[in-house]
Amino acid sequence: MGPGAGRVVARALIAQIAGWLLVWIAAPLVASQPSMLALALAQGLTAAVLSAALRAEPWWIAIHLLFSPALVLALSASIAPAWFLAGFLLLLLIYWTTFRSRVPLYLSNAATARALLGLIPLHQDTRVIDLGSGTGTLLRRCARQRANCHFAGVENAPLPWLIARLACRALLNVELRRGDFWDEDLSRYDVVYAFLSPAAMARLSLKLDRELAPAALFVSNSFPLPDRAPDEVLELSDRRRTRLYCYRGPGRRF
Repeated sequence: MGPGAGRVVARALIAQIAGWLLVWIAAPLVASQPSMLALALAQGLTAAVLSAALRAEPWWIAIHLLFSPALVLALSASIAPAWFLAGFLLLLLIYWTTFRSRVPLYLSNAATARALLGLIPLHQDTRVIDLGSGTGTLLRRCARQRANCHFAGVENAPLPWLIARLACRALLNVELRRGDFWDEDLSRYDVVYAFLSPAAMARLSLKLDRELAPAALFVSNSFPLPDRAPDEVLELSDRRRTRLYCYRGPGRRF
């Protein structure tokens, strides 16, 4: 575990422990004895506020808010322990090392695939990579429209990667690898696409400076690079008003 992941875990533990400590101190001051669910709700709210004060990511705040109440409700429902284990394993297979990478599972929609296809030359062999390809929806949509192009995806979480492999098995122009996209050499690609999180963009900018080919295009869904202005911003007409930040140009600093 790197220092960044250690800080994330430390903040989460501080918020949870401090939440229960404050509730334990405050409980005797209440006139009537609160129920366990009421205590859990108070702890969840306290932990969420502390997590926000510690500048945690939004999904961590939601986890703190819901964790203790969900645990109390599950225990009161007399659910077999095996279901807890199954739920934990399922979440682990989906999110894997999200706590370390700080990049949750985001799925690119059909409007994004159409916009990305519009950026790829129509009659040119183009190598495209999706960093953190999830269940492969973007690659699948693009590969069906551009048989002359090569599409690659890198995904670390086992279950999304497996779903992508099964969904793309008939597409000969799609290559899916399970692993860490930070280890991928980007110099081999003409178009690099990413839908990550604000926490990853500064590091990704440094990687692009080192590895992106001089004439390549980088497209970021929703999150711009922190140290430069995009050459073009595409605002899509989908429900979430997706923005694609496009960086292009000759030389290493595209």
